[in-house]
Amino acid sequence: MKVLAAILAVALILALIVGGMYVGRRNEMVRLNEQVKSNWAQVDVVLQRRSDLIPNLVETVKGFAAQEQTVFHDIAQARAALLGAHSPEEKIAANRQLDGALGRLLLVVENYPQLKSNENFLRLQDELAGTENRIAIERKRYNDSVQAYNTYIALFPNNIFAKWAGFQRNNAYFEASPASREAPKVQFPAPNR
Repeated sequence: MKVLAAILAVALILALIVGGMYVGRRNEMVRLNEQVKSNWAQVDVVLQRRSDLIPNLVETVKGFAAQEQTVFHDIAQARAALLGAHSPEEKIAANRQLDGALGRLLLVVENYPQLKSNENFLRLQDELAGTENRIAIERKRYNDSVQAYNTYIALFPNNIFAKWAGFQRNNAYFEASPASREAPKVQFPAPNR
């Protein structure tokens, strides 16, 4: 009888230890997952700000560069895709599309020197530059929180508890687009002689 009581006591102690570990690790997984969601919400806010600034920027540029309709159409499509995206993965893909369209818009601006001195355009350009900086910061925070979450649930014994609790790896990272890895080409006009 004493042996059976000892075995039950050891089993109970082991169950309490494993249960305590499970509860502690599950709570940390919940906290990390909520941090990912919170950081994503912040990214979403700055992406929305950017999306709200774009129509004003496009309208200002349109006044100077009416023949550049393809660029304006691409920006409108990219913005619509961003506004219509629901999941982080869809928003990340739409954001890449918008990055490319804005890059083409900035090339158009280079071809219209009188636009670069327009007060409205300069103010919008400053707002957009500030927003782009905020987006970069929030993307990094989001990616860092996704990495922390993924690392935590992959470590042993957390991976076992994560499986039991239904936590899965999050692969929705922001990554640089292949076009951004290319160095920009800078050309100066030939000097007048």
